[in-house]
Amino acid sequence: MNFEHTEDRRMLADSLNRFISEQYAFDARDRIAKSAHGFSKDIFRQFAELGVIGALFSEADGGFGGGGFDIAVVFEALGRGLVVEPLLGAVMVGEALSVAGTEAQKEKLGDIINGVAVVAFAHDEADTHYERTRVQTKAERSGDAWVLHGAKAVVPQGEQADLFLVSARTAGNVSNVNDEAGISLFLVPAKTAGLTVRGCPSIDGGRVAELSFDGVTLGADALLGAEGQGHATLERAIGRGVLALCAEALGAMEAAKTATLEYLRTRKQFGILIGSFQALQHRMADLLLEIEQARSAVINAAAAIDTGDRVTRERALSAAKFSIGRIGALVAEESIQMHGGIGMTWELPLPHYAKRLVMIDHQLGDEDHHLQRYVQLGKELAA
Repeated sequence: MNFEHTEDRRMLADSLNRFISEQYAFDARDRIAKSAHGFSKDIFRQFAELGVIGALFSEADGGFGGGGFDIAVVFEALGRGLVVEPLLGAVMVGEALSVAGTEAQKEKLGDIINGVAVVAFAHDEADTHYERTRVQTKAERSGDAWVLHGAKAVVPQGEQADLFLVSARTAGNVSNVNDEAGISLFLVPAKTAGLTVRGCPSIDGGRVAELSFDGVTLGADALLGAEGQGHATLERAIGRGVLALCAEALGAMEAAKTATLEYLRTRKQFGILIGSFQALQHRMADLLLEIEQARSAVINAAAAIDTGDRVTRERALSAAKFSIGRIGALVAEESIQMHGGIGMTWELPLPHYAKRLVMIDHQLGDEDHHLQRYVQLGKELAA
């Protein structure tokens, strides 16, 4: 099996890594993450000009990539730089538009690819415990229109979004976590009357928002796909997001590993380099092996995401997310411990990587959720 990226992907990775190292150094990233917007619209547009967003979409959608390995290459580089710009929302909302959108709705893809529009994925709710079918937000018909009531939690960069992709129940049983029928998807412009957006900083940089829908009235053209049949589209969009997060975590792990190796090679204790201590060598060797396991899981997920078989695809994604959650926490803990007290200082990039790795585990399902899902999908495969 050939694990080498194509020349185009290598060129994309090189240019993106170079741009991030030159324009997105840690001090600049820290200022952007703490800003009122939570990200830089100028940097976001520059990513678009570099073709970074276009690489996340197929030629049919106006991009020049769109494959699993295109997503992996881009987000691994973003993870190395702790980038907070809203590319995850672009991937997930863009996939939903591509899969289920009408021709008129797909016209929005151009603005996403060009960095003109910021889009956000609004599906998570309080007390859902990552269950994708536990959607309490409701949408009811009112003539030719739809009226939304409910709330969404922890929407990344929701304050600055121009458009939200919102899941809501139009039928079905909320308490039955296996009831996939009755979930519909809606495109909600940020300036829609009745929509309230409340933002706050996130622990790992950037900002998130809570959305409240108080009688939000939408036209018939806001419905994405068929009424009550949005779960399959939702699953596809979340799958792309899971792969992106896993690749981002891999990039963050590599950055933490590099920083830790450099520290072991330069820090002296009792007059000798601490990297010469056998105990630390063993811990670092174990860490390197675990990171290679994480890379293998991401490669497997990237290869499987474009397959036609749903169970194979979703099992590979859940396996990767479980592995990333476990290994990410280990990398965060070991890197900080091998740095000692300095590993906890705010001025050092390392603790910021550690925070991001821990929080990635909680986005789109933690390791416990994906382990359980992997087992359940295995039963479906056996049946």
